[in-house]
Amino acid sequence: MSAIYILISISFIVAIGFLVAFIWSIKNGQYDDDYSPGVRMLKDNKKTSTKHNH
Repeated sequence: MSAIYILISISFIVAIGFLVAFIWSIKNGQYDDDYSPGVRMLKDNKKTSTKHNH
């Protein structure tokens, strides 16, 4: 039974470590998209079809 308590406590420590690493990466701009805004204007837009009512 003590092994379960040890494993659960270790899993909480690992989960908190991953949460801290995730928050740290967000604050340091790891997920900022610097590439797309400059290239977005070069991509072709979908052509819209116009329906004519005759």
